[in-house]
Amino acid sequence: MTIQEIQDEIVGEFSMFDDWMQRYEYIIELGKSLPLIDTQFKTEDNIITGCQSKVWVHADKTEDKIVFTADSDAILTKGIIAILIRTFSNQKAKDILEANTDFIDEIGLKEHLSPTRANGLVSMIKKIKMYALVFEAM
Repeated sequence: MTIQEIQDEIVGEFSMFDDWMQRYEYIIELGKSLPLIDTQFKTEDNIITGCQSKVWVHADKTEDKIVFTADSDAILTKGIIAILIRTFSNQKAKDILEANTDFIDEIGLKEHLSPTRANGLVSMIKKIKMYALVFEAM
């Protein structure tokens, strides 16, 4: 699937819920399904700065695609990074760099987060795009 197709799928899933309590519960469930990052990658280099919780993101390039793994010490934040990993993992660096993140506004995520969590979300996206930039340059 392309990044846009995955984003459209996520928007569709979130539109099934009537209120934000149900959406929060869904985000938490997504976090529970996040494949765990190997403990060797839970380092300062992989930690997201600007996030109130601890979030680690690691990337490897396999063939021409980037595979992300992540973890967080907070259940809501773990769900948020799970959404981003689902969207951007197994994609080409060029596609990640060119992708917009309008789907986050479409599902209303940023406006329903505390300011520090919203900043953390932006930092997560920046880290993912930074990995893509590095792999694209290689």
